[in-house]
Amino acid sequence: MHSSDRDRLVLAAVVFAVLFSQLLLYPGIATLVDVLGADAASSPVASTTLDASMWFLVSEFGAYVVFVGVWGAISDVTGRRTPFIVLSALGGAASYAALAVVPTLGTIPFEGVLLLRVLQGAMTIGAFSLTMTMLMDLDGGHGRNMGAAGIAIGLGAAMGAPIGGQLTELDPVAPLLAAATLLVCVGLLVSRLEDRTPASRRTARALLEGVRKRPTLSLPYAFGFVDRMTAGFFALVGTLYFQETFNLDPGATGLLLACFFAPFALLQYPLGTLSDRIGRTIPVVVGSACYGIGILGVGAAPSVGSAAGAMIVVGILGALVSPATMALVTDLADERERGTAMAGFNVAGSLGFLGGFLIGGSVAGSYGYDLAFLVVGGLEIAIALVTIPIFLRLSLESGAKSSPQADR
Repeated sequence: MHSSDRDRLVLAAVVFAVLFSQLLLYPGIATLVDVLGADAASSPVASTTLDASMWFLVSEFGAYVVFVGVWGAISDVTGRRTPFIVLSALGGAASYAALAVVPTLGTIPFEGVLLLRVLQGAMTIGAFSLTMTMLMDLDGGHGRNMGAAGIAIGLGAAMGAPIGGQLTELDPVAPLLAAATLLVCVGLLVSRLEDRTPASRRTARALLEGVRKRPTLSLPYAFGFVDRMTAGFFALVGTLYFQETFNLDPGATGLLLACFFAPFALLQYPLGTLSDRIGRTIPVVVGSACYGIGILGVGAAPSVGSAAGAMIVVGILGALVSPATMALVTDLADERERGTAMAGFNVAGSLGFLGGFLIGGSVAGSYGYDLAFLVVGGLEIAIALVTIPIFLRLSLESGAKSSPQADR
């Protein structure tokens, strides 16, 4: 096996482990926040289970937004990736373990739990974003590399949700302990990889200025924001919607979420490779419009079976969009600015997750689930329609098609 192929496989495994550990918590989020001390009588952010769950998720992704750029800039400035991935993975493991200990203490207010969650998010995002950046550093085609990242993300989410639901049935804190163990394994695995960061170094100011001078990066950032918003929406609002509407337990909810994540995972690599051949415009623009329509279909599904079918369709469409969007970042970024450019993409994505939690949770809480699905699906359709002339004017398809040859 070629060293690049081996490293691609290992790095994809790391991305899988990070996402898997994150998704373990989602199906049992309502039970978990209760065990961790969410109490309406003592905490203003826990007046309802929906509020407590929302802020538990928001705390993590707020930290993602603040710290992902820090990890990316430090990596580009120092010309190193692996030691920072190891540090962030072990720090995330310690934070997950600390959260698991909280129920045995019984004296930490829910606000203190949210602070631990912020620390965990600040650590974990370093491992996630820098591992994706290491995939960007590999040769072999940007769509192929980001397809490997995408299939890892999808498989981690697809397996994390149902397994997390089953672990919650055994013990609400079991997902936290499993996540801590996985991140320790990530730290050990990455420490053995070759660091392929471009040798040239630049100051932090030069890095930021270089990214600022590439306004076309706003295209994948915008799509990353909206795509991750839908993921955040399903993680919180979708989970509660399925449980309330169809009377599902955490285990069954995890299986229903897996109807999306399984095709989303399995098709990312072939569809990412396809985008190397046909360009990014069709997968990103057309795929996003259809993806938004699929989300509306999930909200309109009258039964568990039809909801599962709609989730499968949405998963297929998501697999078309995701790797092409990430590959577009690599197409447009200077190789010396990849850590910062991918950090910017993950900032947009984390803000999207926050938007999914906050917008979806607020709309669902105030106006009901139907309008929440309409808002999120409508935004996905709207961004596809608005950006069609931009894609055509910049001829991004031509640049995307040439990128694999440039890598070789």
